[in-house]
Amino acid sequence: MKRTFKEPYHFTIRVIKITNDDPLNCRLGYEVGDEFRCGYEVPRNLCPKVMFSAFPMMEVVRADGDLRKLDGGIEKNRIIFTCSCGEVTFDLIGEKTE
Repeated sequence: MKRTFKEPYHFTIRVIKITNDDPLNCRLGYEVGDEFRCGYEVPRNLCPKVMFSAFPMMEVVRADGDLRKLDGGIEKNRIIFTCSCGEVTFDLIGEKTE
């Protein structure tokens, strides 16, 4: 693969809560503290349902929007969200690349 575009942001997606604190509630077995990093690509081992939810929020950051205007937004480039299954809660943080 030959990348020609330098991504202006990179993202960290971190598991911060499991419903009933039981890893068996998650199909992929996520545990609190699991972390995924990416630019525009889908991080390895990230649940597709999570990426489906996270991608629009990542686009808000890329467009210099403000995640605080969305439900769960706690900073301009940071938001707490729950996967579509409702079992795992994530913290998504977007940071400008150097």
